[in-house]
Amino acid sequence: MRGSVYYQTAQLAKAVFVAGAKKEERMDPSHPYYNCVASYRTMETYRNVWNNFGNYLREHWGLKDMERIEAMHVEAYLAYKIEYYPTKLYAAKLNSAIGKLEFALWRYTCDKHGIGQHYDFSCRHKLLAWARKSNNLVDGYRDRKFTDPWAVVNALQNEAHKIAAAIQLTGGARSEGVTRIIKDQLLGFKYDPVSGTEKGVIVTREKGGRVGNILIDVATYDKLQKYIEKEGVFRVSYRRYLKEIRRVAVYLKEKVSGSHCFRWNFASNRVIEYQLAGYSYDQALQGVSLEMKHWRRDITEHYLSH
Repeated sequence: MRGSVYYQTAQLAKAVFVAGAKKEERMDPSHPYYNCVASYRTMETYRNVWNNFGNYLREHWGLKDMERIEAMHVEAYLAYKIEYYPTKLYAAKLNSAIGKLEFALWRYTCDKHGIGQHYDFSCRHKLLAWARKSNNLVDGYRDRKFTDPWAVVNALQNEAHKIAAAIQLTGGARSEGVTRIIKDQLLGFKYDPVSGTEKGVIVTREKGGRVGNILIDVATYDKLQKYIEKEGVFRVSYRRYLKEIRRVAVYLKEKVSGSHCFRWNFASNRVIEYQLAGYSYDQALQGVSLEMKHWRRDITEHYLSH
């Protein structure tokens, strides 16, 4: 399917939206309106999720044709959403919207090709069930930042975990960007005009294959470099890393306890640095978004207001 994300979701909406369709018609597998959407508000809600999903696919996967969506894309998108500690209500909305997208894609390809293409997005059930079990879903608003992130970093006993946490806090890296780092990823030092200080530079490949540089404080860079010189490679087990962060968070009475919380702190701190350096608020949002391997500036606002 060609066209913008919004054009494509409009076409998919047409495939499943039947204004005024009766409930018994939508519940009857033999009826032409089976599983369709009759409410304008519900359709708008679903389409907003589809738009967000489509923009995510373009940004992180370079996928522009929504007919080519696969289960791995759904799984990655939901994992991406879970990183933001969504509310239980929003998670339920995501689950319903992705399920309806699966049906819409099948209906659209039926209308277009005569034979519906097979789609299976059932992975969403398992992933969201895991999110509930792991306490990654919240009842309502919850600040995702650590109150004192450096206290959390310094309380970690495992030296590799401490370095990984400091990289996430000062550079905004995702967890997959710090679980394995080799010597070739270390690019030396450069002057950072935003903070007005020298920073260490690391190139990482993170979610969706996005490659880019992150800037971290010199002390953390030196520790990382010495670790790699000694061990050959910097590597941490994410499960053990997360377990220690949660243990320390409980000890320090922090309300949040995931490694991604360091990215929330980074975003908040970095936006302030941009503004102190003379950048406008919009410029700060865009700059931080790019540093965190996003494209759109509104992504940064998620870290500041949720």
